[in-house]
Amino acid sequence: MTNTNNTGAISQSSLVINEDNADSPCVGVCSTLFDDVCKGCGRTALEVCNWVFLSPEEKHVVWTRITHEATAMRFTRKT
Repeated sequence: MTNTNNTGAISQSSLVINEDNADSPCVGVCSTLFDDVCKGCGRTALEVCNWVFLSPEEKHVVWTRITHEATAMRFTRKT
């Protein structure tokens, strides 16, 4: 459950699923076959393919970037 502000956008502070409680940013809407960056999670195709091999530190870097960008469906969809 997330809260929206008056403009309908989801605020960063209201995100429920994040790196602290989910290993993968995947939301099951993969577009990496057609896009350089997945529209669902915000990771690059290379990051998606190699996710299981990344160290916790490398995963943290990816989580930080996609959270700050906040353009992927993970951050913009209403729940």
